[in-house]
Amino acid sequence: MLNSPAGEAVRRGMRNIELGMLIFAAVVTTAALAMLDVGQDRQLSLLVVGLGAGYFALFGVAHLAVRGFAPYADPLLLPCTALLNGLGLVMIYRLDLANVSDAANARGPIPSGNAPMQVVWTAVSVALFIAVLWLIRDYRSVRRYAYTAGAIGLVLVVLPGALPPSVSEVNGAKLWLRVGGFSIQPGEFAKILIIIFAAAFLVAKRDLFTTAGRRVLGLDIPRARDLGPLIVAWGVSVGVLALEKELGAALLYFGVVLTMTYVATGRMSWLVIGLMFFAGGSVFAYYVFDHVRTRVEVWSDPFAYAGTSGYQLVQSLFGLAYGGFTGAGLGRGMPNLIPFADTDFITAAIGEELGLLGLIAVLVVYFLLFTRGLRAALSARDDFGKLLAAGLAFAPALQVFVVVGGVTELIPLTGMTMPFLSYGGSSLLANFILVAMLIRISDATQRPAPEPQVQTPLAQADTEMVTRPRGMPA
Repeated sequence: MLNSPAGEAVRRGMRNIELGMLIFAAVVTTAALAMLDVGQDRQLSLLVVGLGAGYFALFGVAHLAVRGFAPYADPLLLPCTALLNGLGLVMIYRLDLANVSDAANARGPIPSGNAPMQVVWTAVSVALFIAVLWLIRDYRSVRRYAYTAGAIGLVLVVLPGALPPSVSEVNGAKLWLRVGGFSIQPGEFAKILIIIFAAAFLVAKRDLFTTAGRRVLGLDIPRARDLGPLIVAWGVSVGVLALEKELGAALLYFGVVLTMTYVATGRMSWLVIGLMFFAGGSVFAYYVFDHVRTRVEVWSDPFAYAGTSGYQLVQSLFGLAYGGFTGAGLGRGMPNLIPFADTDFITAAIGEELGLLGLIAVLVVYFLLFTRGLRAALSARDDFGKLLAAGLAFAPALQVFVVVGGVTELIPLTGMTMPFLSYGGSSLLANFILVAMLIRISDATQRPAPEPQVQTPLAQADTEMVTRPRGMPA
């Protein structure tokens, strides 16, 4: 059946859909890059041609890798990733042009752009994406290393907070490892390792989590001694708040573990108890940690702190208001007035130039990526695959909610970056690994099962003459 005409047609059809969607993403990205040059009365530069060609070549190679290593994978996972990455590249190039214009007006040195470096990071990410597909032929094999992954993930989470600020602190948050001119954010990779550990642990200890204690108000409340993993996740999140001054990472780790626990047990009581832990931890953090209290105060009234700690949020809100429903137009806004517009606030820059419609379109692509990940989770044939895919799909979805919620003043700012959109290497590398693992799980769930070998009945079997070797006793 694997090599049957029907199976071959299905495999070819899915990959052709993927190729068509990748071509669409490449056309959109290249056209938008060209529009930026033309729209600002510039000649079409060789840089734009190089960026577009490099982008198309990289995702063409990624497509060939999926076609070869995971031919039955979901055909929309890679195109959604490519489109988000391309839109991020467009906005980063847009901000590069604004910075060059500002430097020219001020008669200062022309800054080097971030867009070429983003293509380099994309190239490294695609190489890592292919390596994961090649090395992990069966996603179930990573379960054997679950506890090792959990230990390494915990070390990566704690390490930046334990190091001196000169090595780990950037913009007030201790999330980095900086050696010379090289820097990396280990927490981005830790989330994948923690998801692998949590999936394996929850499958192995399912009986522990499904054992009910008392029934209160229609909910099966777990026994106190069974709350250990949730308490550990809560403690790690509070530790991240204390050591690293980072609200977003703490929320991400706890939210992912809580969601995976709910998926594993199917019991609302775990979700309710987890939210109670979250509420209690939030109140505790507000009164104990100054940086959390500052974030909450800025969120409650950003214009009262417009000249100090609320400047970023106020500029973001002005940019979104200026963009309105349809946007100022690509290349027609002033997103460079928003601090960190190419990283933490890239959604505000998109909202200013493409408007609410453009921002919703971007969020729809994220939602599509999330739902296709959940589809892989629902289709998985084993519990570990279901939990692993659910965790991998939910992590970027929660990150998007946290980032967009902070930029739009729905929740306090967290300082996290948008997956695939924002400039930077660590986030891009980690999220391409995440997508590669989702593609591997999707391929396993859609791959046709091999036909069972039918044994010929003994009465119908052909007669074979068997000779006894010389020297063997009769």
